[in-house]
Amino acid sequence: MTTKLLRLGAVPVFLATATFLRAAIAPAENLLPADTLAFLTVPDCNVFRAACQTSPQMMFWNDPAMRPFHDKFMAKFNAQFVAPMEQDLGLKVADFFALPQGQFTLAVTANGSNGHDDVRPGLLLILDARDKSSLLKTNLAALTKRWTDDGRKLRTESIHGLDFIVVPLNSNDFSGILPRKPPVTEIGKEPKPDQPGEIYFTQFQSLLVAGNSAKAVEAVAAHLTGGSMPAIADNATFAGDRLAQFRDAPTYYGWFNGTRMFDLMTAAGAAGADDSAASLMPSFTGAKIMGATGLGGLKSASFALRAKPEGSTITVHLTAPEATRTGLLKILALPPKDAGIPAFVPADAIKFSRFRLDGKQTWAELQKMIAAISPQWLASLNAVVDMANTLAQQKDQGFDLRTALFGNLGDDIVTYTQPPAGDTLADFANPPAIYLVAVANPDQAVNSIKNLAGLFALQTGAAAPRDFLGHKIFTIALRPKAGLGGTAPQPDALYFSAAGGYLALSKSTSILEEYLRSADGKLKPLRDLPGLAEAAGQAGGMGGGLFSYDNQRETMRSAFKLLKISADSDSPLKMFPPAFRDWADFSLLPDYAAVAKYFYLSVMAGNANADGLNLKIFTPRPPQLN
Repeated sequence: MTTKLLRLGAVPVFLATATFLRAAIAPAENLLPADTLAFLTVPDCNVFRAACQTSPQMMFWNDPAMRPFHDKFMAKFNAQFVAPMEQDLGLKVADFFALPQGQFTLAVTANGSNGHDDVRPGLLLILDARDKSSLLKTNLAALTKRWTDDGRKLRTESIHGLDFIVVPLNSNDFSGILPRKPPVTEIGKEPKPDQPGEIYFTQFQSLLVAGNSAKAVEAVAAHLTGGSMPAIADNATFAGDRLAQFRDAPTYYGWFNGTRMFDLMTAAGAAGADDSAASLMPSFTGAKIMGATGLGGLKSASFALRAKPEGSTITVHLTAPEATRTGLLKILALPPKDAGIPAFVPADAIKFSRFRLDGKQTWAELQKMIAAISPQWLASLNAVVDMANTLAQQKDQGFDLRTALFGNLGDDIVTYTQPPAGDTLADFANPPAIYLVAVANPDQAVNSIKNLAGLFALQTGAAAPRDFLGHKIFTIALRPKAGLGGTAPQPDALYFSAAGGYLALSKSTSILEEYLRSADGKLKPLRDLPGLAEAAGQAGGMGGGLFSYDNQRETMRSAFKLLKISADSDSPLKMFPPAFRDWADFSLLPDYAAVAKYFYLSVMAGNANADGLNLKIFTPRPPQLN
């Protein structure tokens, strides 16, 4: 009797479990087709909304002090984009913004293309309304009625047992939102007729599936109804990225299929080879550029963002096996060397970066890339170098640019920026910055820069070298900068010196002199800044060959001042076109002190391993918001 009761009691539990399993929606990678080129997915829109509401960026945007700027911007946005869309759809856009409750995915697929046909890329939208599925059904019915009333000839097409409504589009659809694509014409050929677009959509349980072709939505329909079509989750490269990048429930993530994209570009280039064979100019197909730069060896790229109470973290991974890296991927695969902040970087630096880039290897790889793209270009480059040698050897017979500069480069590049020196528009637009390049022989490097400068601009007006604390500061006269507001051109110069194993270059004498003075040990270093070491640890540390720091509180302070000054009607600086200035009225920005609490700092660290290249950005939550 007891056993019978237990069995009867298990029935509703089993039915409830079965219903739950049947209603569960698979993650994006299990639904998307195997020929997916790229996708972006938010696994849980409710979690995403909660993260956005408490994020410093959204709190800043919604702060009462930002209300005048915010309201004018949103009014323009609604008039330009939302209103035309509502007119086209016949529905309130807000009704659809409330629908995403679970997964929200956008994807681009090859759509069955072989690379040399006229097949458009597939576009896919997957949206899970969860408990708002009835609202989704109502909105889709209203949308279908609107299109039918407008005289569109809708049809229904069954794909793997799901009934998709097919809506034909015309050239006027969304004309106020999307730019019109100009017709493609080729000399001696009739222009190809524009193919009318279509939208396929259906609702499966709480899920909206929409795409621009039957092929685009076919795999999703098959996976939802128990079919066995390959999915992007079956891709071996994606499987590796999924394990490394997408575990631990990221707030959102994305993936790019480099192998598939490069295959399509190669096929397209091969198909067009005959057309370009008779041309006197070398062909520059996408496949050729990708191959020459080494980007063809990029198997995939992925990123993920995780929002947590202590801050947000973005991780980026480029899958490029070490054995096959060439070109840019080989250059960017930095060695695991210390990229920490040197003691000479002052505490008031608002930006800092350090790359352990091998200068000699970089120069060698760049020459290989240029030769692969066009041997004529490499010949032209060598001719320029030879000409520079010839001119320089008139004063120094032993000079050789390849040895003195390119062969002299080390494996360290340091840059940092300080706050603007004044309160003028020019000060905020050009804060003091210095660039330090490690060199083996500083004297040769200085001589190389001096010789190169004479090739590009007359140096008759340049100041003579001057001594500063035992170092020589040299001046290169640059072409005068255009004056603001039509005023007379302003003199411009680059200053450089050598110290501490670096060639130092800057357009500011003050920051250059401070660097030369830093050897006295009296400088307060940036690396002792409170909270910086902890943030660096969250980003993976400073030992991977790349590290950068951004004092967002100070950079935003400068940005606010620059934008507010440029908003003055009498200002000679027109940073943005009139249409955008009408949207973003920077004169309505509040005093920065009212919103400074939303900004703090951000750090970035990078490294390379046998599998690929990695980047991690950590932005801690501003202490004033805790």
